[in-house]
Amino acid sequence: MGRSADGSTPEPREPWERFGWIMGAIWLIFLVFPIQSVVTSDHPWGLRVGGVGLILVFAAVYLHGLIRLDAQADEAAQQRFGVRHLAVLLALTVTLGLLVREEALGMLPFVVSLGVLSLPLLQGLALAIAALISCIVVPVLTGEPAAAIVFSIIVLMVSVVVFTVRLVDHRAKEHRALAEERALTAQREQVARDVHDVLGHSLTVVTVKSELAERLVDLDPERAKAEIAEIRSLSRQALAEIRATVAGLRVTRLDEETRNAAEALAAAGIAADLPTDPDEVDPRHRITLAWALRETVTNVVRHSRADSCQVTWGDTWLTVVDDGVGPRDLKEGNGIRGLRERVAAAGGGLEIVPGPDGRGTSVTVRL
Repeated sequence: MGRSADGSTPEPREPWERFGWIMGAIWLIFLVFPIQSVVTSDHPWGLRVGGVGLILVFAAVYLHGLIRLDAQADEAAQQRFGVRHLAVLLALTVTLGLLVREEALGMLPFVVSLGVLSLPLLQGLALAIAALISCIVVPVLTGEPAAAIVFSIIVLMVSVVVFTVRLVDHRAKEHRALAEERALTAQREQVARDVHDVLGHSLTVVTVKSELAERLVDLDPERAKAEIAEIRSLSRQALAEIRATVAGLRVTRLDEETRNAAEALAAAGIAADLPTDPDEVDPRHRITLAWALRETVTNVVRHSRADSCQVTWGDTWLTVVDDGVGPRDLKEGNGIRGLRERVAAAGGGLEIVPGPDGRGTSVTVRL
């Protein structure tokens, strides 16, 4: 595959865009009728050979227009490209009409086809109407009214088919653009959730440890140094996680998040009861439940003012219970909203209720 001018690899073209011209080329077989009319006419052989040559040039220009039309940079370039080819096709049609009169109308369906595909819809419609009028008027003026019926029906059918293809293709492009926009939005939201989850957890732990180190500076300087060293380590880890998230490489592991949760709860002075066997969780759900564990424990440390926190999990679920202030009068922040979206995308649900005996908060994720 080639590269664009800026060195990037261009988007692959769809099969219809690469080979759709074949469908238009098939109809060139109908040029056999103008060729037959030229060959069987009463003109000298020189004119007949020239007429056949004109038809072959017509076919070549038409094919070139079909093949190269989609390669134009934008709609304006397509229109300019189409107008040039249409001018040549119409000139060849008029010239051939001097040899075989109304039989040259058999070339108008090709003119209509290329015109509808390259011109704005209203201009393409005007071209189709003009071709249809020509198919009626010219045979009548040349004394062949029966030909008017045949040629007008052909032009009408070609116009309807090509307009349908044009409209379907236009809607398909709109659909692709909308799908790309939605994919980009989803990707941005995913990165935003990942960055929030990484920074929210890490900064919460750093804040708690900083406060602890500040209290220990005078009471236990060695312990304070140890806490500051952990803060430095956490900061480096958070920076690495942010870089990995932006690069789209981060994969959260349940056992890793369990260790992080234990450290965060211990630093906040919250007694932790955590499971130790991540194999109890279905491998398909471990990443989602790891994110849920990170976000819920971060909220426990940040908001709950709890003395204890218990985490349990099973094959397709995770529950985090604390004995803090409870969920009353607390609005859901970006973290919980992001977690709901992440869990919903995995086909699950998130439930937040008061803990046992009405104390604290119980958060359950089910997949």
